[in-house]
Amino acid sequence: MSEEKLVNKYNRILLKLSGEALAEPGGFGIAPAQASHIAQLVKSVYETGVDVAIVIGAGNIWRGATGENTGMDRATADYMGMLATMINALALMDALEKIDVTTRVMSAIEMRTVAEPYIRRRAIRHLEKRRVVIFGGGTGNPYFSTDTAAALRATEIGADVVIKATKVDGIYDRDPKIYPDAVRYNHLTHLEAISQRLNVMDSTAISLCMDNDMPILVLNLWEPGALLAAIHGDPVGTLVTMED
Repeated sequence: MSEEKLVNKYNRILLKLSGEALAEPGGFGIAPAQASHIAQLVKSVYETGVDVAIVIGAGNIWRGATGENTGMDRATADYMGMLATMINALALMDALEKIDVTTRVMSAIEMRTVAEPYIRRRAIRHLEKRRVVIFGGGTGNPYFSTDTAAALRATEIGADVVIKATKVDGIYDRDPKIYPDAVRYNHLTHLEAISQRLNVMDSTAISLCMDNDMPILVLNLWEPGALLAAIHGDPVGTLVTMED
């Protein structure tokens, strides 16, 4: 065990990424440069000795809500979204392995030719062997978001925190892009986040974290050094916990 690992606040994290993180700003699809940038950020954390698991969304490709709003069956639309998360997971795996970070993709939907099926004990074993694990396919069920998948997987693998990587530097009382006087919170409880409808994550995900005493840290992934600072316990973003 290295001395650097001893100063980490967290030993195992679940990093929740949006699908849009892989696209150019305001765009769709996957930009290789964006995938490479995220891979470098993950590697910087991985090299401190932290176990890293990742759940990635699919908003850069498809959203279940988009299909539902056009009259598509909700379950079908959600399954399409789950498949899209697998595309993103494979792209991120490729970017990580190009920089010598051993990575495994595990899918909640069985597709053995491209990914391992999700098995909790196998996922934990991969982490123990110092492999980054990317969980694709959401929870494997329609009507559940990738936020909920992140909360579920974090609980199952014994993560210390869910880090929700966004484009803003924390949680605000209202949208800071619209209201310049919006106030950023340094700390909230799960119950406050739910009752105030702050859109940290969907209410199902927050409730699952609350029931299992799982902290949520919301930070700006694109702020230089923010992710590493969070791992070391520096005050970054907004921390959501059980108690004040």
